[in-house]
Amino acid sequence: MKFNRNNILIIISSLALLVVLLIQVNWLFKTAQIKEELFNEKANMVLAKTTQAIYADEVTCKKLEISAEENELHKIDSLLHYYMQFYNLHINYSFEVLHPEAIPVNAGTDWEQLLSPVQPACNRKSLEEVVSKKGWELKLHFPQKKQFIMAEMSTLFVTSVLLILIVLILFWKTTRSLLKEKAISEHTSDFLNNMTHEFKTPLTNISLAGKMLIKDVNNNQESKTKYYSGIILDENEKLRLQVEQVLSMTALERGEIPLNKIKLDFNSIIHDCMKSFELQLAHTHGKIELRPKAQNTIIYGDKTQLTNALRNLLDNSIKYSLKKPELLIQTFNLDNNIAISVNDKGVGIKKEHQKKVFDKFYRVPTGDVHNVKGFGLGLAYVKKIIELHQGTIGLESEKGKGTTFTITLPNA
Repeated sequence: MKFNRNNILIIISSLALLVVLLIQVNWLFKTAQIKEELFNEKANMVLAKTTQAIYADEVTCKKLEISAEENELHKIDSLLHYYMQFYNLHINYSFEVLHPEAIPVNAGTDWEQLLSPVQPACNRKSLEEVVSKKGWELKLHFPQKKQFIMAEMSTLFVTSVLLILIVLILFWKTTRSLLKEKAISEHTSDFLNNMTHEFKTPLTNISLAGKMLIKDVNNNQESKTKYYSGIILDENEKLRLQVEQVLSMTALERGEIPLNKIKLDFNSIIHDCMKSFELQLAHTHGKIELRPKAQNTIIYGDKTQLTNALRNLLDNSIKYSLKKPELLIQTFNLDNNIAISVNDKGVGIKKEHQKKVFDKFYRVPTGDVHNVKGFGLGLAYVKKIIELHQGTIGLESEKGKGTTFTITLPNA
């Protein structure tokens, strides 16, 4: 992996985001601790205020000197309830009044159902101010203390989690966009290099043929004139097709090419395309075989654009064939669609490249094959045309064994 500036920025940004997330999580834990401390402080205030109120009631104090009866427990409960509401502690609680031997003085009474086992997290208050005997305590228990604190933090917690998720999603999308833009930039650079090379070759040939025509103009050799004129026309046609391919793709993306859809037989498109490659295949001793299995071949479509799309597929299959091109075209019906498959026995496409072949400017690395020319726009153009006809295109390929492209289009 090459550590260029973009990669370094992504790594630094990721580390910075990780640190921020750790700080946020630590802040949530600290906030929970502060909430718990505040809760304990309020609970202690409740106990202190309750103790003061009991101390102000001489009758209750004298009775507590002997034992904690049910009436006294009700008074203590009402005081606790009042001060709990006063300090906004809306939570279930239980309490105990313990004598020096730490045995609940109210055991055996109906009040017992309000009591819970002694918990280490309980709040306690000495009753030395109330009773003369030392060691008496008022203990306040909160069985749902953790749930209460979590409920208090719920809004803060949910907000923090949502913000963290939003930041993570935005960071992921930004990083993905950056990498995508980088890939597009690299593909565009490759495209410009390819385009320069593709234009340079025919221009050089045209220039040489023109010079030879001027040189031999006085010799009046008709055969040479025809030969050089043929070179100029062929190379000029190549330039025209290359320029048209680039402009067509750009126009398609902008929606500037209106499709003239008419009712047509796709078999006629296949035959037209096969005929246009007859001379090329004869020169390379290749062949195209057609196996028409489709019963319904009528569709609504733009004949020109669909013909260009199929020609692109056939041209690709021929260009990437190892020796003698052997192409097989099959048609068959699938539900209410016609399917057209184009199979070759060429170099094939590795699995990691198969999802990218329809991307604009993308060209599959061909290893030892160096004579394949193009801009990486052909398959992107084909996919765009097929999708504009509400169809789909897919491929199956195996390295060294060939490739099959399958187009499906809705029947008329």
